Amino acid sequence: MVTKRNDQRNVLGTELKSCSFDPLTGFTRSGSCEGHEADFGCHAVCAQVTEQFLEFSRLAGNDLSTPRPEYEFPGLKPGDRWCVCAARWEEARLAGKAPPVILESTHAAALEHVQLAELRRHALDVSG
Repeated sequence: MVTKRNDQRNVLGTELKSCSFDPLTGFTRSGSCEGHEADFGCHAVCAQVTEQFLEFSRLAGNDLSTPRPEYEFPGLKPGDRWCVCAARWEEARLAGKAPPVILESTHAAALEHVQLAELRRHALDVSG
């Protein structure tokens, strides 16, 4: 059974906030990094992508910069927010290439791949 949208929780244990509507992100293209039983890649980390991360991801076999109109994917540019795979974010962190994250918009499922302390170290302050 798929969890209802209003039951989704972030890594802080509070209600999951949206990540991005422009570009439209999320496994289900809802704008949120919500959990979904069919998302085997665990697209749970809401990241503000950097050039460094985009290059790291491209070299790892996942080109996030090139538009793919057939998938309604605009291609990302530095500064865009995107729901990235938790395991790929962790790989990037270990390589010193992790982009900043928005904790309120990062799904709790990310904690299966990444420690909360590491996410906090890379947290982008969105309060101001």
